[in-house]
Amino acid sequence: MLLDALVGALTASGDPRAMLLLGWMTGSTYAVDETQLAWAAGSAILLVALTVPSLRWLDLIALGDAVGASLGLRLPLVRLLLLLLAAALTAAATLVVGPLTFVRLMTPHLSRLLGLQRAAPQLAAAALSGALVMVMADWLGRVVASPAARSQAC
Repeated sequence: MLLDALVGALTASGDPRAMLLLGWMTGSTYAVDETQLAWAAGSAILLVALTVPSLRWLDLIALGDAVGASLGLRLPLVRLLLLLLAAALTAAATLVVGPLTFVRLMTPHLSRLLGLQRAAPQLAAAALSGALVMVMADWLGRVVASPAARSQAC
Protein backbone atom coordinates (compact mmCIF):
# COMPACT_ATOMS: atom_id res chain seq x y z
CA MET A 1 0.00 0.00 0.00
CA LEU A 2 2.89 2.33 0.77
CA LEU A 3 4.43 1.68 -2.64
CA ASP A 4 1.06 2.28 -4.31
CA ALA A 5 0.88 5.65 -2.58
CA LEU A 6 4.44 6.43 -3.71
CA VAL A 7 3.64 5.50 -7.31
CA GLY A 8 0.48 7.61 -7.14
CA ALA A 9 2.46 10.59 -5.88
CA LEU A 10 5.14 10.11 -8.57
CA THR A 11 2.50 9.80 -11.29
CA ALA A 12 0.67 12.90 -10.09
CA SER A 13 3.93 14.87 -10.05
CA GLY A 14 4.59 14.04 -13.70
CA ASP A 15 7.88 12.26 -12.98
CA PRO A 16 8.73 10.04 -16.01
CA ARG A 17 10.20 7.40 -13.71
CA ALA A 18 6.69 6.72 -12.43
CA MET A 19 5.73 5.02 -15.69
CA LEU A 20 8.75 2.70 -15.42
CA LEU A 21 7.83 1.84 -11.84
CA LEU A 22 4.17 1.38 -12.74
CA GLY A 23 5.14 -0.92 -15.61
CA TRP A 24 7.24 -3.04 -13.28
CA MET A 25 4.51 -3.18 -10.64
CA THR A 26 1.91 -4.47 -13.09
CA GLY A 27 4.27 -6.97 -14.70
CA SER A 28 5.12 -7.81 -18.28
CA THR A 29 6.78 -10.56 -20.26
CA TYR A 30 7.78 -8.31 -23.16
CA ALA A 31 11.17 -7.29 -21.79
CA VAL A 32 12.31 -10.76 -20.70
CA ASP A 33 15.36 -11.97 -22.63
CA GLU A 34 17.07 -15.37 -22.80
CA THR A 35 19.37 -14.67 -19.84
CA GLN A 36 16.47 -13.74 -17.59
CA LEU A 37 14.52 -16.74 -18.85
CA ALA A 38 17.41 -19.08 -17.98
CA TRP A 39 17.78 -17.51 -14.53
CA ALA A 40 14.03 -17.77 -13.88
CA ALA A 41 13.88 -21.39 -15.06
CA GLY A 42 16.88 -22.39 -12.96
CA SER A 43 15.58 -20.73 -9.82
CA ALA A 44 12.09 -22.17 -10.41
CA ILE A 45 13.49 -25.70 -10.75
CA LEU A 46 15.55 -25.32 -7.57
CA LEU A 47 12.76 -23.77 -5.51
CA VAL A 48 10.09 -26.20 -6.73
CA ALA A 49 12.44 -29.06 -5.81
CA LEU A 50 12.61 -27.56 -2.31
CA THR A 51 8.80 -27.48 -2.24
CA VAL A 52 8.42 -31.24 -2.65
CA PRO A 53 9.48 -32.12 0.95
CA SER A 54 6.98 -29.58 2.31
CA LEU A 55 3.92 -31.18 0.67
CA ARG A 56 3.21 -33.33 3.74
CA TRP A 57 3.33 -30.24 5.95
CA LEU A 58 0.83 -28.48 3.68
CA ASP A 59 -1.56 -31.43 3.82
CA LEU A 60 -1.34 -31.63 7.62
CA ILE A 61 -1.68 -27.90 8.22
CA ALA A 62 -4.88 -27.90 6.15
CA LEU A 63 -6.40 -30.30 8.72
CA GLY A 64 -6.03 -27.74 11.51
CA ASP A 65 -3.56 -26.81 14.23
CA ALA A 66 -4.61 -29.52 16.68
CA VAL A 67 -4.25 -32.32 14.13
CA GLY A 68 -0.94 -30.98 12.84
CA ALA A 69 0.51 -30.65 16.34
CA SER A 70 -0.74 -34.10 17.36
CA LEU A 71 0.97 -35.61 14.31
CA GLY A 72 4.31 -34.11 15.31
CA LEU A 73 4.51 -30.82 13.43
CA ARG A 74 6.28 -27.98 15.17
CA LEU A 75 3.77 -25.47 13.86
CA PRO A 76 5.72 -22.21 14.38
CA LEU A 77 8.81 -23.64 12.64
CA VAL A 78 6.79 -25.22 9.82
CA ARG A 79 4.88 -21.99 9.21
CA LEU A 80 8.12 -19.99 9.15
CA LEU A 81 9.76 -22.39 6.68
CA LEU A 82 6.69 -22.41 4.42
CA LEU A 83 6.52 -18.62 4.53
CA LEU A 84 10.21 -18.35 3.58
CA LEU A 85 9.74 -20.81 0.73
CA ALA A 86 6.68 -18.96 -0.58
CA ALA A 87 8.56 -15.65 -0.33
CA ALA A 88 11.53 -17.09 -2.25
CA LEU A 89 9.27 -18.47 -5.00
CA THR A 90 7.43 -15.16 -5.27
CA ALA A 91 10.62 -13.10 -5.27
CA ALA A 92 12.21 -15.22 -8.00
CA ALA A 93 9.22 -14.76 -10.30
CA THR A 94 8.69 -11.11 -9.42
CA LEU A 95 12.27 -10.13 -10.17
CA VAL A 96 11.85 -11.32 -13.74
CA VAL A 97 8.35 -10.22 -14.80
CA GLY A 98 6.88 -8.15 -11.97
CA PRO A 99 4.04 -9.08 -9.63
CA LEU A 100 1.49 -10.25 -12.23
CA THR A 101 -1.29 -9.95 -9.70
CA PHE A 102 -4.03 -11.53 -11.82
CA VAL A 103 -2.14 -14.79 -12.38
CA ARG A 104 -1.08 -15.03 -8.76
CA LEU A 105 -4.66 -14.58 -7.54
CA MET A 106 -6.41 -16.67 -10.17
CA THR A 107 -4.46 -19.91 -10.54
CA PRO A 108 -4.80 -21.33 -7.01
CA HIS A 109 -8.56 -20.88 -7.29
CA LEU A 110 -8.58 -22.59 -10.67
CA SER A 111 -6.88 -25.61 -9.13
CA ARG A 112 -9.50 -25.71 -6.37
CA LEU A 113 -12.31 -25.45 -8.91
CA LEU A 114 -10.88 -28.50 -10.64
CA GLY A 115 -11.70 -30.39 -7.43
CA LEU A 116 -8.13 -30.92 -6.25
CA GLN A 117 -7.89 -31.26 -2.47
CA ARG A 118 -4.32 -32.34 -1.66
CA ALA A 119 -1.31 -30.01 -1.70
CA ALA A 120 0.73 -31.72 -4.44
CA PRO A 121 -2.02 -31.78 -7.10
CA GLN A 122 -3.10 -28.24 -6.18
CA LEU A 123 0.43 -26.88 -6.53
CA ALA A 124 0.97 -28.69 -9.83
CA ALA A 125 -2.36 -27.50 -11.24
CA ALA A 126 -1.72 -23.94 -10.06
CA ALA A 127 1.72 -23.93 -11.70
CA LEU A 128 0.43 -25.41 -14.95
CA SER A 129 -2.61 -23.14 -15.12
CA GLY A 130 -0.40 -20.14 -14.29
CA ALA A 131 1.95 -21.08 -17.11
CA LEU A 132 -1.00 -21.52 -19.47
CA VAL A 133 -2.51 -18.16 -18.50
CA MET A 134 0.88 -16.46 -18.99
CA VAL A 135 1.50 -18.06 -22.40
CA MET A 136 -2.00 -17.23 -23.60
CA ALA A 137 -1.81 -13.65 -22.31
CA ASP A 138 1.59 -13.18 -23.94
CA TRP A 139 0.35 -14.63 -27.22
CA LEU A 140 -2.80 -12.50 -27.15
CA GLY A 141 -0.74 -9.41 -26.39
CA ARG A 142 1.80 -10.04 -29.14
CA VAL A 143 -0.36 -11.47 -31.93
CA VAL A 144 -3.97 -10.45 -31.42
CA ALA A 145 -3.87 -7.14 -29.51
CA SER A 146 -0.92 -5.51 -31.29
CA PRO A 147 -0.13 -7.15 -34.62
CA ALA A 148 1.17 -3.80 -35.89
CA ALA A 149 3.96 -3.85 -33.30
CA ARG A 150 4.76 -7.41 -34.31
CA SER A 151 5.00 -6.58 -38.02
CA GLN A 152 7.26 -3.58 -37.30
CA ALA A 153 9.64 -5.78 -35.32
CA CYS A 154 10.03 -8.20 -38.25
